[in-house]
Amino acid sequence: MNKAYHLPVLLSTSVDFLVANPSGTYVDVTFGGGGHSREILRRLDANGRLIAFDQDPDSLKNAIEDDRFQFFEHNFCYLTKFLKYCMAYPVDGILADLGVSSYQFDTPERGFSYRFEGALDMRMNYSKGISAVDVVNSYSEERLMSIFYEYGELSEARRIARAITKERINKMILTTTDLTNIVSPLFLPHKTNKLLSQLFQALRIEVNGEIEALKLFLQQTTEALNPGGKLVVISYHSLEDRLVKKFMKSGNFEGVIEKDFYGNPLTPFTVISKKIILPNEEEINSNSRARSAKLRVVEKK
Repeated sequence: MNKAYHLPVLLSTSVDFLVANPSGTYVDVTFGGGGHSREILRRLDANGRLIAFDQDPDSLKNAIEDDRFQFFEHNFCYLTKFLKYCMAYPVDGILADLGVSSYQFDTPERGFSYRFEGALDMRMNYSKGISAVDVVNSYSEERLMSIFYEYGELSEARRIARAITKERINKMILTTTDLTNIVSPLFLPHKTNKLLSQLFQALRIEVNGEIEALKLFLQQTTEALNPGGKLVVISYHSLEDRLVKKFMKSGNFEGVIEKDFYGNPLTPFTVISKKIILPNEEEINSNSRARSAKLRVVEKK
C-alpha cells in the first residue's frame, strides 16, 4: 500500500467485526489505499474472496495482486449490480470507510483542502461530473445557502452565499485560495479553520452527491448480505453518522421502527454494539484523521 495514500482508521477493530468466516466473501466499498482490504485478505483462507470498489481513478494504482481479490472502479452505489455481475451475491460482510482519504486531502490539485492552493475541483472521480468551480460560479445564492446550511451545518450560510455570488460578478472563483480569500473575512479568527472545513465539506458533498450515494448503498445492503453477515461503517461527520445510525437501527432513514401485528420490530439488522465505537487516544495521536471517526456495526437477521 502507498502509505501516503491513507492510514486506515480503526483497522483491526473494523476487520475483527467484519470477518467471521475465513472462507467467506467480503466487500470493501471504499478501497482507497487498500489498507483495510489487505487486512481482510490476511484473515481469509484460500477459499475466501474480497471484492473492492472505489470511484477515484488514483486508487487503481493500489490494486492488490491476489487471485482472491477483484476491484471495480465504480461508486459503491452500484454495489448490487457488480456483485451480481461477478456472481458474489449475497456476501458475508461489507465494510465502508466513508469520507476523503489522506491522499486526496493532501493532493493540492484535487482541491479538497483549504490548506493548499489548487483548482477548486473536489470530484472523487476527476474525469466525471461537475466540479466545485461549477457549483460556486453557477448556483444561485439560495441554492448555495441551502447547501452550506444542510451539508456544512453553517449558521452563516446566507452571508457566505451572498459574498460568493457578489464576488463572482467581477471574476470567476477558480481556486481554493480564491474561495478562502472571499469567505475568511466573514469568520472570527479563532473559528476560521473549523468553518472553512465545514464549507469545503458542504461543497464536496454536493459535487459528489455523497448523501444520495450513501443512501442508495445502505438500502442495497439489506439484500446484499447473507443472514449473519456484518455491515461495518466508519463515518467522519454528523450527517453521515446520523444516516448510518438511523438505517442500522430501523432499516430506513427516518429511524422509525415498524412492527408486525404482534408488536415485533420489523428491522433487517441486529445492532452488534449499542455504544458507538471510537478510536483510542494512541490511534488518534498517531493518525489525526481518526479523531472524528465513528464505527458502527450491525448483523443481518
